Amino acid sequence: MFLRGAVDELRSRRPGMMTLISLAIVVAFGYSLAVTFGLHGMDFWWELATLILIMLLGHWIEMSAVMGAQDALGQLAKLLPDEAERVIGGVDGATETVPVGALSLGDLVRVRPGSSVPVDGEIVDGRSDLDESLLTGESKPVSRTVGEQVIAGSISGTGSLVVRVTKLGGDTALAGIMRLVSDAQASKSGTQVLADRAAAWLFYVALAAASLTLVVWAILRPGDPSFVLERVVTVLVIACPHALGLAIPLVAQISTAIGARNGLLIRDRHAMEDARLIDVVLFDKTGTLTEGRQGVVAVVTADGQPENAVLSLAASVEAPAEHPIARAIVTEAKTRRVALVRADEFEALGGRGATAVIDDVSVTVGAPRLLAERGLAPSDRLAEAAREAAGRAQTVVYVIHGSEVIGFISLADVVRAESAEAVRLLHDRGVRVAMLTGDSREVGEAVARQLGIDEVFAEVLPGDKAATVAQLQKDGSRVAMVGDGVNDAPALAQADVGIAIGAGTDVAIESAGIVLASSDPRGVAKVITLSAATYRKMLQNLAWATGYNVVALPLAAGVATGIGILVSPAFGAVLMSVSTIVVALNAQLLRRIRI
Repeated sequence: MFLRGAVDELRSRRPGMMTLISLAIVVAFGYSLAVTFGLHGMDFWWELATLILIMLLGHWIEMSAVMGAQDALGQLAKLLPDEAERVIGGVDGATETVPVGALSLGDLVRVRPGSSVPVDGEIVDGRSDLDESLLTGESKPVSRTVGEQVIAGSISGTGSLVVRVTKLGGDTALAGIMRLVSDAQASKSGTQVLADRAAAWLFYVALAAASLTLVVWAILRPGDPSFVLERVVTVLVIACPHALGLAIPLVAQISTAIGARNGLLIRDRHAMEDARLIDVVLFDKTGTLTEGRQGVVAVVTADGQPENAVLSLAASVEAPAEHPIARAIVTEAKTRRVALVRADEFEALGGRGATAVIDDVSVTVGAPRLLAERGLAPSDRLAEAAREAAGRAQTVVYVIHGSEVIGFISLADVVRAESAEAVRLLHDRGVRVAMLTGDSREVGEAVARQLGIDEVFAEVLPGDKAATVAQLQKDGSRVAMVGDGVNDAPALAQADVGIAIGAGTDVAIESAGIVLASSDPRGVAKVITLSAATYRKMLQNLAWATGYNVVALPLAAGVATGIGILVSPAFGAVLMSVSTIVVALNAQLLRRIRI
């Protein structure tokens, strides 16, 4: 195994640990063989056998530790059942048991109480509390009912569900999480790159030290080749960078596994390493600190305008739009059974609203700043009512018919129950918390007061979010951006650390270094805590691995022979293995951290 590893390292021109071990074994074997066939000296057969045995033990400890850290992928894979109950002939039809691989998109599957959901899908019948803890890190069961999405691997509670298959195989959320974990475990941080370089340099240092040892002792003890060679072999054995090669990768593997179990998916090791240095966390409001569910609170009209008429015009304009505010207005119209009318020439006004033509008249639904852009002003009564609504953290959109402001619709975005605690946890770590939103300043400041947020950037257009991150970075602050939407992607990429909410879009997730599997903003504080603990363990392991070589190499070379300290090759192998064990055990202590 060691010889094959050395050949591979030399072929790739990257000599390292295996090359050093092989060199020590070959030198000891060759010299012992020569002594056995008549060369004057003392053979090393016993020491060589002991050396190989302890080297194998150290290698086994290393591989066991690494495989144990990679077990996170195995645990995720176990969440998926091998078989599913496919429903035949509609929701109330009979079922047949089939392999999960035999399912097709659009198939219906029955999920019985206590069983795992086999695929990602949409509930078409039933209701149940689902345990998604191994996917999101959230221990509290989540209630799901008709029309809501379920994730493969989650476990149904007491309810029975019928689920329509929407994603299969590699497209499921669990498969995506497994890819993220695997990629993160394969990636390297700056500290690991440094350790790899140190391990590579140690090969040349060991060769130089062995050569110097050979020359010096050949001059000092020319008649004792056995002693000289023993010193050379001991130097080569002790210099094996087992501990140094294991110091960083094992900590990285374990931290990735810990993160996955807590709903923190690390896409980029650099991001996890840098998270401990964050000075400012910038949250996008909608979908992160809030649930992103807009609901109409009130329709306030100008004198003489019926509420349902104003709502009908607004919903007719917003019907083609996908913005949450637009969907909330259309939903309210449907709830009130207000008829929509035909709207032509629809146009989205990026970050400000939408406009269309109804009965040959331009109708616009838009943010307050749109009024200023057009030089329009609402009546005093409307303006006062709008200020009061904004003061209650409600979003106000005006309805403009031609050039007349005929009313406004106020909407509220539900603040997540966990957001206040998320801000408090960050403050406890000495981190500033800022928020950006496309809503009015009044809405932004109302939410900030409710949550205790330090800074607010309001009325920010989608294209300006990255500029807001850059503004915070100007004074040298290291910024973490937390977002979930397509328009957050540039800001996530601009930030020192980009953190995407797992419920967000694929574009946002691809732009982030870390993904929160759930939508719980408290995960940001967990990221910083895990980052600090991981980096601390990395430094501890590096200090031990390098310090061991600094002390052990001179002793192996025989500098303390004059005071009676002489390290044999076998004892050198023991020392080398002890260093590996210490590094492995210290890395395992990371599992005790509570995030």
